[in-house]
Amino acid sequence: MILLRVFFSVALLDRGWRRSGCFLYKPDMEKTCCPSYTIRLKASDFVPSKEQIRVSKRMQRFLDGTLDVKKTDKSTDELNTSGGSCSTANNEDTSFAAMESSVVDCEGKNKADQLMHFLSDEIDNTVQLRIKSWEFSCDQLPKASVKKVAPAKRKLQAENSEELIFSCNIAFQIAATVKRLMKDAKPTKSSEHDVGGKGDSDDLSPKMIAEILAGHLKQPTESCGLSVRACNGHINFYSATQQMDLVEVGRGTILESSPTANCANDKHSKKSCRGPQGQHRRFEIRLKRSSFDYEEYSLYRKYQLIVHNDTPDHVTESSYKRFLVDTPLVHIEPNDDNAVPPCGFGSFHQQYLVDGKLIAVGVIDILPKCLSSKYLFWDPDLAFLSLGKYSALEEIRWVSENQVHCPSLQYYYLGYYIHSCIKMRYKAAYRPSELLCPLRYQWVRYDIAKPLLDRRKYVVLSDYATLQNGVFLPQDVLVNMEEQQNDFAQDASNDVSINEDEMAEVDSDLSDDESDSEAGAATSLALEDVDLSNVLFGVRGARLRYKDLRHAFDPSQRKFMEKQLQRYVRVVGTELSKQMVYSLG
Repeated sequence: MILLRVFFSVALLDRGWRRSGCFLYKPDMEKTCCPSYTIRLKASDFVPSKEQIRVSKRMQRFLDGTLDVKKTDKSTDELNTSGGSCSTANNEDTSFAAMESSVVDCEGKNKADQLMHFLSDEIDNTVQLRIKSWEFSCDQLPKASVKKVAPAKRKLQAENSEELIFSCNIAFQIAATVKRLMKDAKPTKSSEHDVGGKGDSDDLSPKMIAEILAGHLKQPTESCGLSVRACNGHINFYSATQQMDLVEVGRGTILESSPTANCANDKHSKKSCRGPQGQHRRFEIRLKRSSFDYEEYSLYRKYQLIVHNDTPDHVTESSYKRFLVDTPLVHIEPNDDNAVPPCGFGSFHQQYLVDGKLIAVGVIDILPKCLSSKYLFWDPDLAFLSLGKYSALEEIRWVSENQVHCPSLQYYYLGYYIHSCIKMRYKAAYRPSELLCPLRYQWVRYDIAKPLLDRRKYVVLSDYATLQNGVFLPQDVLVNMEEQQNDFAQDASNDVSINEDEMAEVDSDLSDDESDSEAGAATSLALEDVDLSNVLFGVRGARLRYKDLRHAFDPSQRKFMEKQLQRYVRVVGTELSKQMVYSLG
């Protein structure tokens, strides 16, 4: 695993780099179909637009209990731009059983069928995660099939005030399959990761399997408004007999208690808790260091399935950790010299809670110069609150407030801006923002860049940054500069990327023409003399400068290595190449 100092992370941001988990990447701006420009905002200069003010006021009305949720249009921009749709059946006089058979989603599928499919997938995922200790593949196990319980049997199986809605007999099938497969096989050593923490499959009765699976299914089923319990080998899913709304958003289906239901007591529930109009709601923002939290993961899973239409098998705990939890940043604790904010520097999750319930999570890096926003996921039930826009306003406010503790903390980085992507236009609405020039890495005001990007996808923005007393350059000068850029782009077309993994396979006998052409293009693109002598190398635990290592390569290896180093210095910058380790293994 790589480790990255927060100061290096800032420098990479200012060279157009981005972080996703422990993966650092930078688009090839000249070659990509959709150039991605780094966008930032100086927090102290921020002026909210009318729409952003409306978002803040809407949230405040929601918290005050004065927002009429029923009249709020739930098909917000956030869902529309994500391809999602929202349809709600609100009929307090209709029983759950009647609604279950009468309400269908936009695609004509019964919503109960969608929910049964979701629960079946959750059981399969749990089985795959928990059964690890036998010498056969999980693919050999049967797949779960959750069934709807007939209305006549529901009351017979009801417990307390709950009604049995769905059931699954997968535990009997698993027990039989394991017994058959293990008949002639020797069980492996017990593992804490197997389904019961025991290595002997003879102990796996349907009753025990059902109890273990039910224990691991509590969180996902709660997010659907259900409770789960094992009963004599069956996995049963219950719903309160109080009137229910069957709410469908996009591809996901959840069960949501009616406004009269008391859902404020369950702090782990991910249901939208709508109290009576006029009742104040408690709002909290918590900042915590990046770590895995199952409640966050459940909200992320719900968000991805509903808003982005991801399939359940693509939204796993491991993929979530790689994407939004893992980080290479070395955390720096706060100190007394007023140079670090109270939370320190590093990777964080900013939680948004209403009445103790998690409604959104912002994944952010807090760095010496900026707050860098990585990702946000939110409860689709609250799409009408425009939580994506609201969280950005809160993050800008956080930067402004914490400048007192850390004067260098001035900027809010919103990630990449793709001008041709409608979904990203909202980023430029936080004004006055700046875009990073992809060639010289200078910051250019968005109002200068916009008319240029309206005409061309890739623009060397710094060519147009020169203003005379705040006045744009004449149009004929702009056209002439564009023509020069077109000629320059054609001349640089021989600068072909070489994958690091292909290093050992590349023919070292490159022609002088090819080598000189690419080296010349790289030098031209960098617009600076590339000094390779002080590039810092890591070799078998030692730290060496290239000037001390150069003699270790033969001429052909040296030619190839220097070409790679030119590319490296060009993308990370001369100063960073002297401090950050270029590893040779």
